[in-house]
Amino acid sequence: MLLMKFDVVIIGGGLVGAGLALALRNGGLGVALVEARTPAPLPPDDAWDSRIYAVSPGSAAFLQDVGIWPALAANRLTPVHEMAIFGDDDAACLDFSAYDAGLPELAWIVENGRLQAAAWRMLKRRTRPVRTFCPAECASIAWDESRAELRLADGSVLQAALIVGADGIHSWVREQAGIDTEQRAYGQMGVVANFSAQNSHRHVARQWFRRDGVLALLPLPESRVSMVWSTDEAHARTLLAVPGAELCDRVMQASGHALGALQLVTQPAAFPLRFVHAKKLVQSRIALVGDAAHGIHPLAGQGVNLGLRDARELAVTLLGRGPELDCGDPLLLGRYERARKEDILATELATDGLHRLFGSPHPTLMRWRNLGLEITNRLPLLKNQLMRHALN
Repeated sequence: MLLMKFDVVIIGGGLVGAGLALALRNGGLGVALVEARTPAPLPPDDAWDSRIYAVSPGSAAFLQDVGIWPALAANRLTPVHEMAIFGDDDAACLDFSAYDAGLPELAWIVENGRLQAAAWRMLKRRTRPVRTFCPAECASIAWDESRAELRLADGSVLQAALIVGADGIHSWVREQAGIDTEQRAYGQMGVVANFSAQNSHRHVARQWFRRDGVLALLPLPESRVSMVWSTDEAHARTLLAVPGAELCDRVMQASGHALGALQLVTQPAAFPLRFVHAKKLVQSRIALVGDAAHGIHPLAGQGVNLGLRDARELAVTLLGRGPELDCGDPLLLGRYERARKEDILATELATDGLHRLFGSPHPTLMRWRNLGLEITNRLPLLKNQLMRHALN
C-alpha cells in the first residue's frame, strides 16, 4: 500500500476544483487533485466549443490570481458590455449597461474547453506543481477527528486534513459523506450551439423569456454567438433533430431576427437541467464546492460563478487559518459554510423563482412578470443592486 500525505485532497478536476487547487498551491499547502477522466487537449484554433461560461468580473479576478486567466488566448475572450432581457409579451425589457455602471464589462464569455485546458496547463507547471492523480478512480473515504483518507482503486491511499468534493452534481464525495440533498428535475434540457450572425452582436448578451423556455444568445469573437435554449424535453429533442438550416430559422424567429440571418457553426447538443441543494456544505473533514454543493437553472448564467465563489471563499478560509488550526478543523469548515450560505440561498431562490414565474401559464402571473421587468428597468438603484450581486 502506497501512503501519501497532503494538507488537502480535492476530488474533481473541473474548473472549480482546479481553481481551488491552484489557489491553495499558491499559499504553500500540499495539495492533491484527483480526477476520473483524462482532460481533453486544447482544441484547435478553428474549433468552437458550444459549451460556454459567462464569467463575472469577480470570477475573472479569481482566475487571474490563480494563473488560469493569463493562460487564455485573448482572441477567444469576449467582453459583455450590455445585457438585454426580454419578457414574453414582446414589449417588456430589462437592460444593463457596463458604461452606466462605470465598469469596463459586465461579464466575459469564454469557451469551456479552453478554460479547462488552461487550468490543467497551470496544474502541470513545474514551479509549485499540484500533485495530480488522473485518470484515477476513487474507491472509499474514511475519516476520524484527526484526518481523512481517500483510497484509490489502484490501492494508493491519500491522507489529508481535508477532502474537498468538487465532483459535480452527482457527487460521489457528497454521497460517501452522507450529506442529504434536495433535488428535482426541471423537466427541461439546455440546448447549446454556436452560430455566425449577419449582424454584429455589439457585445450585447440577449435573453428572451418565452412560453417555450428561455433563449439566450451570448456574444463570441467576431460575429459569432453562442445559444443556450432551456426548454422542455420534447421541444429540446425537436431542436436537436431538425436540419441545421431549420434550426437557424427557429432561433432567428424566436429571437425576433435581432441578429439577422444565422449560420450554424457547431452542431447542437443538450444536457438535462436539475435543481440540487446540499443540506450541508461541510461534514467532519469534508467540504463541498461547485455543483457538488448546488445545481441551479442556467437562465441567469450564474452556475460557474457560484462555484468559483465557493472555491475563492474556501481558499481564503484555509489560507487564513493561522498556525494553530489544520485545514480540516471544524471551526474553519463552519466559517466557510456560514460565509457561503447567504449567497448560495439568494442565487438559488432567484434562479428557481424566475424559472417558476416565467414557466407558469397563469394569465395574472404572465401580466405581473412582464410588468416586473418594466418596473425594475425604471429603478436604477434596484438595477444596480442586482448587477452588483451578479458581478461578484
